[in-house]
Amino acid sequence: MGVDYYNVLKVKRDATDDDLKKSYRRLAMKYHPDKNPTTSKKEAEAKFKQISEAYDVLCDPRRRQIYDQHGEDGLKSSDLPSAAATAAKQRSYSSRREDSEFRYYPRDAEDIFAEFFGPSKDKKKTPPPPPAKKKTTPANRKAEDIEHTLACTLEELYKGGKKKMRISRLVPDEFGKPKTVKEILKIDIKPGWKKGTKITFPEKGNQEPGVTPADLTFVVDEKPHPVYARDGNDLVFEKKVSLIEALTGVTVSLTTLDGRNLTVPVLDIVKPGQEIVIPNEGMPTKEALKRGDLRVRFEVLFPSRLTSEQKSDLKRVLGGS
Repeated sequence: MGVDYYNVLKVKRDATDDDLKKSYRRLAMKYHPDKNPTTSKKEAEAKFKQISEAYDVLCDPRRRQIYDQHGEDGLKSSDLPSAAATAAKQRSYSSRREDSEFRYYPRDAEDIFAEFFGPSKDKKKTPPPPPAKKKTTPANRKAEDIEHTLACTLEELYKGGKKKMRISRLVPDEFGKPKTVKEILKIDIKPGWKKGTKITFPEKGNQEPGVTPADLTFVVDEKPHPVYARDGNDLVFEKKVSLIEALTGVTVSLTTLDGRNLTVPVLDIVKPGQEIVIPNEGMPTKEALKRGDLRVRFEVLFPSRLTSEQKSDLKRVLGGS
């Protein structure tokens, strides 16, 4: 019957090329003589050669077909190796199939091993690991992004606007020497932009040989406003009222960020910290017809002292005893 090469490689008879390679890799590393202690080295060497021969036969379509039809005996049925072949460590066998002659030359087990794991200068040393994949280094690395602050007033972020930013950067001249060039970058401020919004100009940083210029990014920052504070898409107005105004009513007059005058009468009693909301008078949003709200927050100012007469009058008016 001869040797069952499929059993040697621990694969099925319909194994694919990938199956054969995976099994050979695993078994060759396990039974390579340099991977085994001295006591079992001869046994491992014999097993290693058998694994290599099995792979050598099954990986070749023609040899595999002859082996499948006639077994190991059919593959090695005829001539003994010549003297020259023996000297080269290549035994030759021949068999006639129909009208053509097929000759099988088993390869050196270490040569097959080297195809998978790389050549070894000294076969007595531990076989080298599989060669690592080479990392392709890009022709140009990219410089890190450069960020600058873009300070905007609340009016600019409410209505939108335009800003011109003057920059200077280094670029190589015709001889490759660095020279300073100045540019003006135009920024269109969109209504509703918030603090932290970024505007990027690609590759507007310094140019150096072998380096892709950095991107230049402007980051929006809001300048403090004397009247309004921003809370998301809302505007907040702090209104201080006296105790009399809080109890008897007050009229709030405002100038909006786009210059309109608003008059808001408050007829109910105002409590400390109370807010009234004026819809759609806040900051623009991504939706064209929708805005945030304007919130008026009240701070009630209490008198620092009252006369006895004032206290009596308050008790009488407020129903105190």
